[in-house]
Amino acid sequence: MASVTLDGAAIRDEASFHAASRTAFGFNDHVAPTMDSWIDALSYLRDDEGMTKFRLKANEVLEIVVTNAAALRAAAPDLLDEITYCIGGINERYEDYGEKPALKLVLK
Repeated sequence: MASVTLDGAAIRDEASFHAASRTAFGFNDHVAPTMDSWIDALSYLRDDEGMTKFRLKANEVLEIVVTNAAALRAAAPDLLDEITYCIGGINERYEDYGEKPALKLVLK
């Protein structure tokens, strides 16, 4: 299983989340620092779009591990809720296309 780690202690707001995501996911220059763009990039993990450094095989899952999740929840509780919500929506998008969910969120 492919895996990416975000350090929740280093994420204090949406700007720091997007900066950490750009590095961790290897977003290309077309991925803007917005949640809409984050969602779009993670919706094409099994395609040849090249929006991230990841190219998942059929049924493969990308595990998103947020370490120090308690620190992120303390600093930006709404942001952690939004990330969780967005991952659920992305997985629904995969299912709408007849694929298995592509993302798994792990909070540590």
